[in-house]
Amino acid sequence: MPGYNEQALKKASEYRESSSQLILGIESSCDETAAAVLRGREVLGTAVHTQIPVHRLYGGVVPEIASRSHTERIGSVVREALDNAGVTLDDISAVAVTYRPGLIGALLVGVSYAKGLAYAKGLPLVGVDHITGHIAANYITYPDLEPPFMCIVASGGHSHIVRVDSYTDFTLIGRTRDDAAGEAFDKVARAMGLPYPGGPELEKLALGGDPGAYPLRTAFNEGESYDFSFSGLKTAVVNILHNAEQKGESVNKADLAASFQRAVTDALAVKSVRAARESGLTTLALAGGVSANTCLRERLQRECDRYGIRFCRPDMKYCTDNAAMVACQGHYEIMARKPDELSLDPNAASFLQAQQ
Repeated sequence: MPGYNEQALKKASEYRESSSQLILGIESSCDETAAAVLRGREVLGTAVHTQIPVHRLYGGVVPEIASRSHTERIGSVVREALDNAGVTLDDISAVAVTYRPGLIGALLVGVSYAKGLAYAKGLPLVGVDHITGHIAANYITYPDLEPPFMCIVASGGHSHIVRVDSYTDFTLIGRTRDDAAGEAFDKVARAMGLPYPGGPELEKLALGGDPGAYPLRTAFNEGESYDFSFSGLKTAVVNILHNAEQKGESVNKADLAASFQRAVTDALAVKSVRAARESGLTTLALAGGVSANTCLRERLQRECDRYGIRFCRPDMKYCTDNAAMVACQGHYEIMARKPDELSLDPNAASFLQAQQ
């Protein structure tokens, strides 16, 4: 009777030789428990359980609550994804799981569950970096998209400019020096008294505001570096709110939200497009939770059009955390390397942090 490693290696080889193999993706890095079944880039079935209503009570994600919820839901979410795809576990040829970065307790739930499935079925297991998963969401939306291209990853925890050299090779070009874009959105939204999650609420508020009302800017974001800094912009907004409160004055929060949003999206768009141009790349992709921001999508489109660069962004349903992107990246990981051992451990940091 062959051991697990032998079975996994054999099935990984079979996976590479056939285009009909199915992969199950599992995502549990923060406050979404998700699973998906893919055939290459083709999404056959997905399922997501969001914890937003619970965490909204506390104004943000509570790690312990998130981990407990993942533990309670992951089994039913995987079964739902399989049912939606019209398949069973016996039809699955590989398992991909987010193993970094994220909340360590939340990651541990998904990784442990994926290990159990892989061991029980003798399937190859591949760990996927959450950031590369977000990048891979573009492959689902654009069947013809291939590396190399530049990608701006903007989320609650990360703001990176990444050169995608191949499906499994990535080079960090620029990064935030302090707050991530999504983190800054959420903190500003909280300062304005908006509910969690703050980013989408701030975007709604900004729709009725004048983006030129407040001249929010930082010299660093207008410099030659590919790096970003959003903490100063956040602090400027907080100071405007506090000063007005102390003086008994009112603030047009819609104008302030629109001005802040414009400052952040301008920095992301200008620097990422310049990175693509100066690298000789003709395609720029957008990824991460903030990719759902309409203002950012439109600003990037205008900047790309200005220089004749193709702009790719995921369908809205693949912008926030999901398992389809994990399965898609997992597919390319299996095609490029050996599966991971069952000793795979979750990690709170992304591999990109080692390049900083």
